[in-house]
Amino acid sequence: MEYEAVIGLEVHVQLNTKTKAFCSCPNTFGAPANTLTCPRCQAHPGTLPIVNKEMVHKTIKAGIATNCNIQKVSRFARKHYFYPDLPSYYQITQMDEPICTEGHIDITVLNEDGSSYNKSVRINRIHMEEDAGKLVHDDTGRPLSYVDLNRAGCCLIECVSEPDISTGEEAYQYLTELKKILQYINVSDCNMEEGSLRCDANVSIRPKGSKELGVKTEVKNMNSFRNVRLAIDYEIKRQIKALNNGEKILQETRLYDAKENTTKGMRSKEGAADYRYFPDPDIPVLILKEEEIESARKELPELPQKKRERLKKDYDLPDQDIIVLTEEPELADYYEAAVKAYPKQPKKISNWIMVEVNAYLNKKLQTIKDFKPKPEHIAEIFKLIDDGTISGKIAKEIFEDMCETGESPSAIVDKKGLKQMSDTGELESIIKKVLADNPKSVADFKAGKEKSFGFLVGQTMKATKGQGNPKLVNEVLRKILSEE
Repeated sequence: MEYEAVIGLEVHVQLNTKTKAFCSCPNTFGAPANTLTCPRCQAHPGTLPIVNKEMVHKTIKAGIATNCNIQKVSRFARKHYFYPDLPSYYQITQMDEPICTEGHIDITVLNEDGSSYNKSVRINRIHMEEDAGKLVHDDTGRPLSYVDLNRAGCCLIECVSEPDISTGEEAYQYLTELKKILQYINVSDCNMEEGSLRCDANVSIRPKGSKELGVKTEVKNMNSFRNVRLAIDYEIKRQIKALNNGEKILQETRLYDAKENTTKGMRSKEGAADYRYFPDPDIPVLILKEEEIESARKELPELPQKKRERLKKDYDLPDQDIIVLTEEPELADYYEAAVKAYPKQPKKISNWIMVEVNAYLNKKLQTIKDFKPKPEHIAEIFKLIDDGTISGKIAKEIFEDMCETGESPSAIVDKKGLKQMSDTGELESIIKKVLADNPKSVADFKAGKEKSFGFLVGQTMKATKGQGNPKLVNEVLRKILSEE
């Protein structure tokens, strides 16, 4: 029997608010354990939650950016579940009345044969909730676990997709686009290593063409988008194999083992009834005014999809260039600022940023925010090449200095004397010496071996220490060879 997969993703995103969801404790990553807590996030009796206005505002932005309907009336609920790292033993979340509903994200998925297709993945809801703390395990000597409550109570949103995803690759593209959107609107850094973005996948299979959903498993413990893709693809194959062998699929939570690329059963999966949701009696109904929604809407920048479309139209760049340049909003802004400074070379500037700039940033483990050269400096490199002041080889040498010092290309050229040699008389003198030192290559060229000409060009550039104008070197060299 042929099967098809039905996948829905639950993505938890920690918002980059200044304080926690229901108290004034700082929301900061990396502080010493249990230093960012108060009686409220420690769940002391008698403490009351106060809703963080910034959390609400950023959730509205996330909802608008993902094409959701923003509900003017929403409500917080208590989700009862034994969280060993949440002292109240319940989580404040939203259940029946979330703040954002019925959205969607459009993605483009590449096939193995190089073709692609577009797909719209619906978003069921985005709701607000508080994060749990963190268990720290000590396996040195006697195994112990400690609780760090710094993260307890931090602002989370959960983006719940409809079961519209069919493959691990579609899940990967959905997550990639969601991350870009959230970073563009500056509501989260989406750093998976720091736990700012976590994803659980609900995976089931059914006979192809059937409308009835199969039994789902929830896959957790995936710390990268790549692992999400691998875990989903493995789980699909595991379920198909089980059904073909006459086995039943259990509704359970499974953990992904990245080393073995397998999923392993963890516990039976709870249903909504097991959590005993009820409205939180300490938090009033959240009522939004139209101006609050419009204020969030006005703050939104150009979103990734619109930016990709505009870059294609304005600069006629290949799709791969556009994907790389729009990976982060700051990188796209850097590119556009460079092109604005020198509009003649949009493609060459794109190449330089994708290759030279990104290679340097990866080597130094930096982002474009840390990059010393200004966009105008990248533009100036191509202006100097085009007007014959420097060669492409010298440009790379200048770039290395720019990255370390932040100086402009022209300042480095003047300081190091790197200006391209364009004096015909000086070049003739150097070329004649090169020809005198390489009589065999001269003879080979005259015998019709064109490769010898390339060798002589290389020797000339070496003699000029890379400062010879390549075009002029070629012209003068051919002229002298034709006269001999």
